[in-house]
Amino acid sequence: MDNEVLQAMRTRRSVRKYKKEQISEEQLSAILEAGKYAPTGMGLQSPLMVVVQNPETIAKLSRMNAEIMGANSDPFYGAPTVIVVLADPERPTCVEDGSLVMGNLMLAAHAVGVDSCWIHRARQEFDSAQGKALLKEWGIPEHYIGVGHCILGYRDCEYPQAKPRKENYVVRV
Repeated sequence: MDNEVLQAMRTRRSVRKYKKEQISEEQLSAILEAGKYAPTGMGLQSPLMVVVQNPETIAKLSRMNAEIMGANSDPFYGAPTVIVVLADPERPTCVEDGSLVMGNLMLAAHAVGVDSCWIHRARQEFDSAQGKALLKEWGIPEHYIGVGHCILGYRDCEYPQAKPRKENYVVRV
């Protein structure tokens, strides 16, 4: 049995080099719509998606993220759009909810011709004083936690090939 969704799941890859060209508003809207429909615990919708397309703000987030890694490189690989997924830690499924949003964002991006990658360290970024200041600036309660950054853009590299799936990935009992 095969369909477009299953095909997208098999063919989507993380991309780590982007063109400067911004994605279209139509593509972004479709991607965000998919994020809104990710399953959440008890349907409580604990996550928030913060769309960042301002180059200075992306550079600031990139520097914060790189500092956590102890690196000087751009952990966002030049992507022109970053969707920061945050979640309300008062919900017991906040990380799972945010992770499902991230998955929907990346699959939807692939479906509309946009490349993506999940970038970690959002939790540490938004636990910091600098991160809390950004949340305040954005009008988001300071207790929200970072789940991930979904970087979006058009690749400036060969499309990555899938690694072979490991044996014993599935255990039936």
